[in-house]
Amino acid sequence: MSTDRVSAGEQHRSSLSRDEIYEILSNPRRRYSLHAIKNEDGTTELSDVAEQVAAWENGKSVSEITSGERHLAYSSIQQNHIPKLERAGIITHDSGTIELTEEARDLDVYVDVVPGDSIPWAEYYLGLGAVSLSLVAAVWVGVFPESIPSLAWAGIIAVLFTASAAFHAYQNREMNLGSDGEPPELRDGR
Repeated sequence: MSTDRVSAGEQHRSSLSRDEIYEILSNPRRRYSLHAIKNEDGTTELSDVAEQVAAWENGKSVSEITSGERHLAYSSIQQNHIPKLERAGIITHDSGTIELTEEARDLDVYVDVVPGDSIPWAEYYLGLGAVSLSLVAAVWVGVFPESIPSLAWAGIIAVLFTASAAFHAYQNREMNLGSDGEPPELRDGR
């Protein structure tokens, strides 16, 4: 990778607005492509990306996709999505080899996949905070027996927040682009 390409990528990244990043990530085929590249430690071949994307899109393994499915994904990725990602400075592409730039690491903060049977974490923490405040108010006005020390209630609240944060951190790692397996939005059903 040449120094000129890295510098161009850095210039593009600094000029990308949040809206431009969301627009780039709004297309499933681009997200799947980035996920496939990250699964290969940031460097892979365009043909391998196209095969994997075709497999994910069709709910098949790579060995089960047809040449038509492979060709459709390859043409679209090569002609539309790779050039867009390269212009944005997220990847470099040279003779069929695709490599992520440093800017690609920042994209995960823009991908918040919420499984269909879940609520967004912001709403969860808001609810947990409301329950905690209600519990503190109930303890303060004496709703609970005095045989339970106030420090025990504080411990319960601390354990709830710590356990929630630990699970949240674990789930975020699993839902990042490039984590093992299918792209995050395909993991909980198609």
